[in-house]
Amino acid sequence: MTTVVPTSEEDPALAVVRFTSELAWADAGPEVAERQVSTLCMEAQECIVMNKWLELASLMLTSADLIFSKVSDKDLECIFTVICNLVTKSESPDEELEMAKLISAKITHQPNDKPALRLKIVFNLYNLLGNPYSRFHVYMNALNLALNGKATEHIVPSFRKIDSFLKEWGIGISDQRDLFLTISNVLKENKSSGKESFKFLTKYLATFSGEDAHIMSEAKEEAVRTIVEFVKAPDMFQCDLLDMPAVGQLEKDAKYASVYQLLKIFLTQRLDAYLEFQAANSTSLKSCGLVHEDCITKMRLMSLVDLASDESGQIPYVLIRDTLRINDDEVELWVVKAISAKLIDCKMDQMNQVVIVSRCTERVFGQNQWQTLKSKLSTWRGNIASVISTIQANRITEDGSQAMQGLMIR
Repeated sequence: MTTVVPTSEEDPALAVVRFTSELAWADAGPEVAERQVSTLCMEAQECIVMNKWLELASLMLTSADLIFSKVSDKDLECIFTVICNLVTKSESPDEELEMAKLISAKITHQPNDKPALRLKIVFNLYNLLGNPYSRFHVYMNALNLALNGKATEHIVPSFRKIDSFLKEWGIGISDQRDLFLTISNVLKENKSSGKESFKFLTKYLATFSGEDAHIMSEAKEEAVRTIVEFVKAPDMFQCDLLDMPAVGQLEKDAKYASVYQLLKIFLTQRLDAYLEFQAANSTSLKSCGLVHEDCITKMRLMSLVDLASDESGQIPYVLIRDTLRINDDEVELWVVKAISAKLIDCKMDQMNQVVIVSRCTERVFGQNQWQTLKSKLSTWRGNIASVISTIQANRITEDGSQAMQGLMIR
């Protein structure tokens, strides 16, 4: 089929109305079709003359669902380029927003039919918009289209620009919540990095602070989901979820208190606490989709990190064996696992049966950790000052010695 390109002075929008209406009424017979096409074209012409761009967009979109199934992809792009271009004629931000809502809703109406092409058209619309909030609205429609149409790979690359998008859009807290949560769902569907999905979930939860209990309760399900994702993830060992009010509300919740307790164990306690918890809550763990053996593996690494955080910097092999509940010949294997996961930097002294730790990852980084860091920085600063003073003193002594030698030579 030939692509719709106007070859006369006819307005492109009028050409699209004529083309789509002829398709829509093709099976009604020549007389009926001609009458209906003529009527629609007259309505379109009136909209153009009166600058009624929102009404014209609505008129042009009447047969949108039909043309998706009857014309080629190339024709569809051409038709929707003309329709989308109407937003550039809007006379106010509000009118542009209404047109953007109308057009994007129609494009995303059937997400399973040519989702990649529909996304391409939506992004074309996005780029034509001048109003930041209109852009945000269309982007959210694109996210849902990609999610529902299982075409997430086409939108995931745009997440790298989310920070700049947020500055451009200037959206409020409620819209930010919708954005972060939807992006997390897209990443989960895309089976991308679990860390990326988790990052946007935590961004979502971080928007809840100081609200009343009713608003805070909206985040309960997602707070539980975030905890479960953290516990499940084999490559995540640090988070600040315990500091978030949206998570803290679970502590005294009748339904989810055990989930909060599980998070607290993973971030502040050791394997023995987890095993005690599992014995009393095995059904709850299974209902969350957690595998006991995987939890033990992660908890052993977390427990080893906790041992490594001791101020002495040394961990006896026997303490690792008892804490991780492993055999003597498995101690070094678990230390190597912790090193491979970049949880600790250390040396193993086989002669003295101790692990000498030079660095370890903190499971949480709250007020206590900041205080410890401040103390270490102050000590480091003092040491540097002492070294500088020693160097300066030695330099003065050396200069004095050289001066005395010069006098003696004379």
